[in-house]
Amino acid sequence: MSQPQKAQASVEQGIYDARTLGVPKMLILGLQHTFAMFGATVLVPFLTGLSVPTTLFCAGIGTLLFHLIAKGKVPAFLGSSFAFLGGILLVAPKLVDPATGEATLANTEMLPYACGGIMISGLVYVVMSILISVFGIQKVMRFFPPVVTGPIIIAIGLILAPSAIQNCQSNWVLALVALAIVVACNIWGKGMIKILPILLGVIGSYIVALLMGAVDFTSVQEAKAIAFPVVGSQMAKFSLSACLTIVPISLATMMEHIGDVAAISATTGKNFIRDPGLNRTLLGDGLATSLAGFLGGPANTTYGENTGVLALSRVYDPRVVRIAACFAIILSFSPKFGAIVNTVPAGIIGGISFILYGMISAIGVRNVVENQVDFTNSRNLIIAAVILVSALGFNSIGGLSIVINPELTINLSGLAIAAILGILLNAVLPGNDYQFDKVSNTGDSMNFQV
Repeated sequence: MSQPQKAQASVEQGIYDARTLGVPKMLILGLQHTFAMFGATVLVPFLTGLSVPTTLFCAGIGTLLFHLIAKGKVPAFLGSSFAFLGGILLVAPKLVDPATGEATLANTEMLPYACGGIMISGLVYVVMSILISVFGIQKVMRFFPPVVTGPIIIAIGLILAPSAIQNCQSNWVLALVALAIVVACNIWGKGMIKILPILLGVIGSYIVALLMGAVDFTSVQEAKAIAFPVVGSQMAKFSLSACLTIVPISLATMMEHIGDVAAISATTGKNFIRDPGLNRTLLGDGLATSLAGFLGGPANTTYGENTGVLALSRVYDPRVVRIAACFAIILSFSPKFGAIVNTVPAGIIGGISFILYGMISAIGVRNVVENQVDFTNSRNLIIAAVILVSALGFNSIGGLSIVINPELTINLSGLAIAAILGILLNAVLPGNDYQFDKVSNTGDSMNFQV
């Protein structure tokens, strides 16, 4: 077999040690993951009034902390969690600008209390990690079989889908150009072209945007070249009402974490729930979230966008994701570079998201198929149906509000409701014969029997 043929075969099978590609290519691959996470990661602070540099710093540090606790085995990037967005805005609703009448001013007085709730939420992950360590993953995972996690993964991609279309609507030409480049590179590309479809899609469509005059550089001119991230400017403070509003969200995001780890496992062909273990991944995610809340940033979560990059590039080396984490930390010191990235038109983001979000749902389908979930069984059909309808249906009406008292309302997202109902149904309906870690001869592959 010739050298090019060997390289092509390696890409098709997946690359688990990116050092074989060389340092320059690893840096470029890390940059691709940075592009994938950047837009969503900075959107949460934009919407809530939290600091963008602090958010990037916490995402980078949180990812490195996660990799340290997970023994450097899981290629996951931890960015801003959208699940906590509603809780943050409930605790710290934006103030109304008296000049315009619009709710655009950040509630700087209450944001630290929201961060306090986020910090406590991360500690709930730690408690779950301890329970798994004490009682064993088999007993805990009986509540989270593929019939639950598969549809949750599918729902994650489907819930994100409308945001991709909304971005596409701002400029369908740029969206289609970006989408076409990604598809062409992934299907017909060879070598590095096949590995870098997202980055090439962004660059190619950005050039088209420049030619169309669709890029606004005003923010770049105003931004400073170098500045220290204001870590701790909104450092966590604590109040019972804020904690009661935000902490329950962690019960759902832990389920999202399990779904995300299952998705990464299905994508890479390695069982990360077994090794390094769900207790370690939950601990890493929880401590990263607590650290972010303590420093004044939004909650962290394992990012589906970067799982989509793994699926497209087939480079599964966690070292590449750690490079992206270092880029995020560097970006937190460079407002001007962040401003440049923010000049990427929404249409391009939509085109890239179009396929990335679809990949997440497709991975959920793959997870269900490979684990041989029996949908001729009415029990499994009911669980999957309730999860999908709850996730999409409740999300379409803004979730569910539970009024505790006139001053305290807990808001649950569609995905949170779907995860909770799926887990409860799986626990109470008869016929739960799922056995975790009964693995076939494929070794580390996610091939559990249901």
